Amino acid sequence: MTQATLTGSCLCGAVKYEATGVATRFLHCHCSRCRKATGTGHASNLFLQPGTLKWLQGEDQVRSFKPPEAKRFTNSFCATCGSRLPRQAPGTDAVLVPAGSLDVDAPILPQGRIFTGSAARWACTGDELPAYPEYPAP
Repeated sequence: MTQATLTGSCLCGAVKYEATGVATRFLHCHCSRCRKATGTGHASNLFLQPGTLKWLQGEDQVRSFKPPEAKRFTNSFCATCGSRLPRQAPGTDAVLVPAGSLDVDAPILPQGRIFTGSAARWACTGDELPAYPEYPAP
C-alpha cells in the first residue's frame, strides 16, 4: 500500500480538504442510506486511516447529519451546494472520502460492492467486483 495525499472539494468550491495516508479500501455501497444521500444507486467511498483529514478551506461550511438509529452512517456535506464531503464514520476506524469529491485520481480502483442485499433493482452492477450482501469483515 502506498501513502498518498488526496485533495478534494465541493461543487461550489467553498470547502477544500486534504487527506494524507493509505487508502485501505475503495467500495461501492448500495445501502438505502447511501442511495438516499447520493440520489443514485450507490456511494463510492475510499477508506483511509483515522486522523488523516485536514480542512484547507471552509470547515465552517461543513454540515453533518446522522440518523438517530444509525450505527455507522453519517452524511457530511457542504452547507452551500450540498456536495458530499469526507467524514469520520462513527463506530469505525476509518475516514470515508467520497470518490466523486476528489480533485485528483483515486490511488486505488474499486474493490467491491457492499450491501448489495438492499441494492435498487435498477442499480448499475455490470462489473466483476466482488459483491457482499452486508458489510464484509476487514
